[in-house]
Amino acid sequence: MTQAPIIRLHANDDVVIANSQLLPGTQLLRENLVVAALVPPGHKLAAHAIKMGEPVRRYNQIIGFALADISAGQHVHSHNLGMGEFERDYGIGQDMRATPPIEHPATFMGYKRPNGKVGTRNYIAVIASVNCSATVVRAIANHFHPERMAAYPHVDGVIALAHPLGCGMGATGEGMDILRRTLVGYARHPNFAGVLFVGLGCEQNQVAPLVELVGAHEEGMLQKVVMQAEGGTTAAIKKGISHVEAMLATANTYRREAVSASHLIVGLNCGGSDGYSGITANPALGGASDLLVAHGGTTILSETPEIYGAEHLLTRRAATPEIAAKLIARIDWWKGYTERNGNEMNNNPSVGNKAGGLTTILEKSLGAVAKGGTSRLNGVFEYAQPVDTKGFVYMDTPGYDPVSATGQAAGGAQVICFTTGRGSAFGCAGVPTIKLATNNALFERMRDDMDVNCGDLLTGVAMPAISQRIFDAILRHASGEKVRSEVLGYGHDEFLPWQVGAVM
Repeated sequence: MTQAPIIRLHANDDVVIANSQLLPGTQLLRENLVVAALVPPGHKLAAHAIKMGEPVRRYNQIIGFALADISAGQHVHSHNLGMGEFERDYGIGQDMRATPPIEHPATFMGYKRPNGKVGTRNYIAVIASVNCSATVVRAIANHFHPERMAAYPHVDGVIALAHPLGCGMGATGEGMDILRRTLVGYARHPNFAGVLFVGLGCEQNQVAPLVELVGAHEEGMLQKVVMQAEGGTTAAIKKGISHVEAMLATANTYRREAVSASHLIVGLNCGGSDGYSGITANPALGGASDLLVAHGGTTILSETPEIYGAEHLLTRRAATPEIAAKLIARIDWWKGYTERNGNEMNNNPSVGNKAGGLTTILEKSLGAVAKGGTSRLNGVFEYAQPVDTKGFVYMDTPGYDPVSATGQAAGGAQVICFTTGRGSAFGCAGVPTIKLATNNALFERMRDDMDVNCGDLLTGVAMPAISQRIFDAILRHASGEKVRSEVLGYGHDEFLPWQVGAVM
């Protein structure tokens, strides 16, 4: 099917979206418009004359205010559209609706763990307590190369989770709480059959308390090594290798079994957004989120700086006033956090976002929120907090992809769905990350990195069909089929806990 030259998202919108590059003088008969100047694909043009200072709507929501008079057919972007203050109607709970459950939930092939959780992968994780043990952690994991792992065909591998934190920070307080919550969340994660913590010995983030925080674990499958106690680097590597070797025999006994999709927790993320993100991939992922919720599963929307300005669309779906209040409180925390650091919440979109057609954080956020579908908001969690609520929930994270995905995984996500319009190269260590392209051109250009195309919505494929495509991909990759980022080896360097607080 030939795609239309422009997209109108709502009858009340002041802008329409270019579906391909529009040249000056092009007549758009459906809108009775003549293009005034070149408009790149994914960018906006005025559907009618707009006076300076007037609000501009897309999705029937305000995305900014005219910085100058804008004529009909003129390109609308950062040169003539900016931020402004206005009241939002939080309408707490007014749009809340329960998602009717599916009588016979779908299944996937997962790894049942002794604690009742289900993994989508079967790894051994070697986790650093501090940056000082990162070299040892990597050396231990590197020892278990593919040839050596051939003796354990039912284990996906041994992965190193190193990070730059753990010392030079307060031993107590928000920063350390977040770090420990993240590391403990990974240690409890069902995608890891066994876990080895490695510390230096003199760091603020001590290994022994981490092991205590993890709590009950399968016998022999939670171990620790402290470099200074072992006698240094070489001895610690040797000891760590012996611990992992002992775990591998047990890990190799696990087999995939058919389990209900209700066991799945899926993180919803985006990176490198463009003007099509809020039209194709994000709402299509929202439909897949609603499907998973109907099957009894859980989805996690995150990236608080990138839902700022659209949080009222979530509070209107909150199951209780308390849940709405928690979300608003996190928004307020971010306003204070950015102000303390000499910044502001509108320090967004990025250069790539703007090149793709996004102008203000309001426009970006309204598109990003679409990843959460239409289901009732059942909970709000802080970063890396264990997600223990079914259905659609929210987790407070930064918008920076590695930090956000790390928090979702620490909260229990066994799969992450990641939409992109510019072509983000990303994967989450130990957690399959399904990359969703917003447009056909990106999918064709970066096929090596993309898992699912959502761009054919613009050429006639129905939204429900694309949502089902994503849902099917979730089940398929949860059952073991590798995503492109796993094939390409992404993930180890993208493990990045959120650093909050002073570095000392």
